[in-house]
Amino acid sequence: MVAAWAGVIFALSATPNLRVAQADDLDFVLRKAGHMAAFGILAVLLWRALTLAAVRRAMVSSLVLTVAYAASDEFHQSFTAGRHESPVDVAIDAAGALIALSVLALWLRWWTHRSAE
Repeated sequence: MVAAWAGVIFALSATPNLRVAQADDLDFVLRKAGHMAAFGILAVLLWRALTLAAVRRAMVSSLVLTVAYAASDEFHQSFTAGRHESPVDVAIDAAGALIALSVLALWLRWWTHRSAE
């Protein structure tokens, strides 16, 4: 699943002049929200693939791997017409990953507490 999702991200990054809305402001917000969602999903998929390790270590590793992939994705975009690389987008991707992993950690804590009752 991780490789498939990374492939989806790669394909979207290779799309020239990618727009999702006509209005510039709406397009900007939707694309940045899409970045956060895509990399949040990648972080959770990586965590799931790494769960053979301790949960905390798997979360840290998935965050690091997601940010590394985000940076490589931005570099990849620099070769696509109408696209450019942006460190701000890497930060947005990292925020999406961190939010997704935080929600996952809260859910795991709740699930563990619920199961112990």
